[in-house]
Amino acid sequence: MDSSSAIDKCAACGKEGDGLKFCNGCKLVKYCSRDCQATHRPLHKKACKKRAAEIYDENLFTEVEPDECPICMLPQPLDTGESIFHSCCGKFICGGCDHAMKMSEGTDLCAFCRTPYATSNEEEFKRMNKLMEKGNGDAYHILAGYYATGNNGVPLDHQKAHELWLKGGELGCAQAYCNLAIMYIHGNGVEVNMKKAKHYLELAAMNGSIQARHDLCGVEGTFGNQHRAIKHLLIAARAGYTDTLGLVKDVFMKGIITKEKYEDTLRAYQKRNDEMKSKARDEAVAFYGETNG
Repeated sequence: MDSSSAIDKCAACGKEGDGLKFCNGCKLVKYCSRDCQATHRPLHKKACKKRAAEIYDENLFTEVEPDECPICMLPQPLDTGESIFHSCCGKFICGGCDHAMKMSEGTDLCAFCRTPYATSNEEEFKRMNKLMEKGNGDAYHILAGYYATGNNGVPLDHQKAHELWLKGGELGCAQAYCNLAIMYIHGNGVEVNMKKAKHYLELAAMNGSIQARHDLCGVEGTFGNQHRAIKHLLIAARAGYTDTLGLVKDVFMKGIITKEKYEDTLRAYQKRNDEMKSKARDEAVAFYGETNG
């Protein structure tokens, strides 16, 4: 049965009309009932798995538009340390906008909602809980980090961190999935499991994590999947991830990618980095570098 006929009738019994539902896996055929789907499964299983895998890869290797700072509207810095999460409004603010607020107001106010910073762990947790009740995945991610390190007055609890990161990822936080993968790579509170690590890195990548793209390049390489590793590598480089540049040059010099692909990737890398730059961000990096020094 071809895909066009699936639009018109049940793949199992041939029934036509409204109410037919696509196969959840492949979206190629339709059924009028679960019984028909179960009956047709032995005939459809192989084609379904093949198409489902193709759909998964189409989603996995689609370049995702970067998150933007809600103040300056520029793409967020790829260095997660250069963006600040505010528990008052649940927003990540780039370091440039956060620093500019401190310089202009002379006090610690959220650059987005102008709420003063929390002055105690209790107040911070109260704000986090409110955000989590509203389904804020980033709040789950931040709180998980506290449990993973035992900071901010909470006990070290890898199981709790795992639970919170999983929930944060399910709510759309890419970095939460990325940190879950890291747990499985290093065995932090769980058994080392590279298949699970790869799974969570892929979910993180599909949600926009460029760090996950970079890590997937290495993971796919260890599994012997050079073609997939190169695809992740080029997407990470095009998104402005500096750590990938040397690898991109290496694969070009080895003849794995063409000169045109290499030059196109470099141009995209430079363009994205130019988009992420601002005077305020440069000033913030310089200020905090001097302060920490």
